[in-house]
Amino acid sequence: MPPIDPVELSRALIRCPSVTPDDAGALDVLQATLEGIGFTCTRLPFSQPGTPDVDNLYARIGSTSPNFCFAGHTDVVPVGDRAAWTSDPFGGDIRDHVLYGRGATDMKCAVACFAAAAAGFLAERGSDFGGSISFLITGDEEGSALNGTLKVLDWMEKAGEIIDSCLVGEPTNPEAVGDMIKIGRRGSLIGYLTVTGTQGHSAYPELADNPIPRLINMLGFLIDTPLDTGTAHFPASSVAVTTIDVGNGATNVIPAKATAVFNIRFNDLHTGESLEAMLRERFDAVGGRFTLKVAISGEAFLTPPGPLSEVISNAVQAATGKTPELSTTGGTSDARFIKDYCPVAEFGLINQTAHKVDENAKVDDIEVLAAIYRDILERTFPRKC
Repeated sequence: MPPIDPVELSRALIRCPSVTPDDAGALDVLQATLEGIGFTCTRLPFSQPGTPDVDNLYARIGSTSPNFCFAGHTDVVPVGDRAAWTSDPFGGDIRDHVLYGRGATDMKCAVACFAAAAAGFLAERGSDFGGSISFLITGDEEGSALNGTLKVLDWMEKAGEIIDSCLVGEPTNPEAVGDMIKIGRRGSLIGYLTVTGTQGHSAYPELADNPIPRLINMLGFLIDTPLDTGTAHFPASSVAVTTIDVGNGATNVIPAKATAVFNIRFNDLHTGESLEAMLRERFDAVGGRFTLKVAISGEAFLTPPGPLSEVISNAVQAATGKTPELSTTGGTSDARFIKDYCPVAEFGLINQTAHKVDENAKVDDIEVLAAIYRDILERTFPRKC
């Protein structure tokens, strides 16, 4: 079975300009690589009205359980100001032992390391290793996430494809490979608050109903009264007001409405539904007319420390000498969908340059990550005595 160089495969993937939702050949590169080491691959394009079509890939070798799944994405965010890059963002250039390119950190190098780890493991152990290895790779993680992992998981369930544990290759480490494993994520609620009053002349405020003070009071009530104090594995839920708008071009007119948008990152003391009820109760206490619309991009979840995090931690420690922190910090990821099907954890590269100009990954880190993933497979499928 041919070996796979994780650095060269990373470069090949980076050279595909797969800005969401365009695949630009990235999944073709990965599929050809996996088929070359014995995987059966299934391409899964999905669409729905009002969203772009998205291509996805499910690959598996083995037909028995346990089925260990590597999950990730080959889509990337836009490059931004291309002139600000010191090299072609889709060139896959290596300078001073650092690989540059959009997606290097988030997360094409991790996907390449998945494949390299699987190839090395299978070359030594063969296909009869006591289980299955699968890949769930989407092209929609950086986009709406409507036609990606969520629909692949639904297809898998209907097809009888069961995964028993899953590792997502998101960049989890703050400063060095080995710093952190994500065993959960906070939920995210976006609130759209509109407070309605009665327009009038600012010289006669008694004849109008100014919505701005009520909006300020509602936001103050939200910000000044903590939602919680955190839990054993989560920090306190946080609130960030992201915009306030009145749309009033006149200085002597009391407006008829005022709006605000806020984002709450919440821990597992709440659900999106319970948090919305709490918000309405707080806003009702201020009084007046208002409308509140909420969008939940993901619920808080936790995979309690156990067999999966222990296997990953032990592999990390063996390769780096570090005992990784088990964390739930950061934004959302596709692990929020996978957690409904099996235990899931996240471990990847350093996240300092994700989505930035000159996104990059150290060549040494890529090679270490591939070795860690290989060791995770060895520990997941121990040799029989």
